[in-house]
Amino acid sequence: MLDIKFIRENADAVKKAVKDRGLDLGLGTLLKLDAEKRKLVAEMEELKYKKNLLSEQIAQMMLGQKAGAKDLVGDAKALSQKISQLKPKVEEIEPKLAEMLLNVPNICHKSVPVGSGRQANKIIRSWGKPPKPNFNLRNHLELAEHLGIIDFTRASKITGSNFVLFMGQGARLERALYNFMLDLHTKKHGYTEVFPPYLVNRASMTATGQLPKLEEDMYRLKDDDYFLVPTAEVPVTNIHRNEIFKEEDLPKCYTAYTACFRREAGSYGKDTRGLTRVHQFDKVELVKFVTPESSYDELESLLKDAEEVLQLLELPYRVVALCTGEVSFAASKCYDLEAWAPASKTWLEVSSCSNFTDFQARRANIKYRSSRTNKPEYVHTLNGSGVALARTVIALLENHQKPDGNISIPKALLPYMDGKTEIGNPHI
Repeated sequence: MLDIKFIRENADAVKKAVKDRGLDLGLGTLLKLDAEKRKLVAEMEELKYKKNLLSEQIAQMMLGQKAGAKDLVGDAKALSQKISQLKPKVEEIEPKLAEMLLNVPNICHKSVPVGSGRQANKIIRSWGKPPKPNFNLRNHLELAEHLGIIDFTRASKITGSNFVLFMGQGARLERALYNFMLDLHTKKHGYTEVFPPYLVNRASMTATGQLPKLEEDMYRLKDDDYFLVPTAEVPVTNIHRNEIFKEEDLPKCYTAYTACFRREAGSYGKDTRGLTRVHQFDKVELVKFVTPESSYDELESLLKDAEEVLQLLELPYRVVALCTGEVSFAASKCYDLEAWAPASKTWLEVSSCSNFTDFQARRANIKYRSSRTNKPEYVHTLNGSGVALARTVIALLENHQKPDGNISIPKALLPYMDGKTEIGNPHI
């Protein structure tokens, strides 16, 4: 959430930032409401000041038994009445203003490319070489069927379309991947592992920026105001809601595995076959709480941690800086990692690494005591997928397939697959 004072004092810059995102929020209405509230509050404060002066004067007159005190009492009551008339007007404006503020996005960093749509994103670098085999590649759907490792038909019977049932070595591969990532991030990169709830309350979803904007994309319980987590970012960021860090405890870095649940409202009919767009998927998340001065350096470090996952999995990928129209609502800057799927001939987003500056921290009231000011100030929060598994599995199957349809296991995963060097068809 942006500070209303910042919006007020930088109205033109905020309007441009919102426009660069391709949004039209009517900030004029918000500023008008803010001005009206400030006018009413100032008027109330002036009346309270006059009433306090009168109260002191009345007390002195009554103490000295001077005449005229009763007249002043009437004047004080009149002031109280005016104050009581103004108070509900302020109380009526405050929730409207708060709701409008929740719908104002973060300001994009000056380095973010201005534009809309994927074509305006900027490719920063690439890693690895896409395979050029001398045999016909099978896509991940064909490989999954050949190997018997994913059963989409039975998953649909159990739940519905766009859910996944991993079987046998497919289930083992899924478990191997997130265990490998958790070990990498905890043992080498220094993150603390947490295992959070899969259900979160409305306050948690609002704090990280999923609500109110993205509510239609979320799974909400009918009888309780709880949501299935769309990403571990939500519960992990909220670990420190309404808390104040010691500066020496920053950066605070967490990693967490969760299943993630998204309705993907409005996306039906688009990339809906196989693992490309599913309603439940596994993901290992990276979350950082840092000082404002270090947050953009920490973003680059976070990105490298996510990149190492793909490098160790021997997957060609590229780093893409998202443009203003593609950066998420709460982020100021975001990099996507896109892995190459050679049979599908497409780049698949498998990670987003974002700096939210103090946007989430203001909503969640997360601060640290600054050594510079000796006052509580808002932290900066960052997170990134380290990485998301559904699409990573697509890239792994398609990049590491052999002519017979078996899948070679990357060296980094061998300890997690009982030393097996490949996934083969158990019936051949």
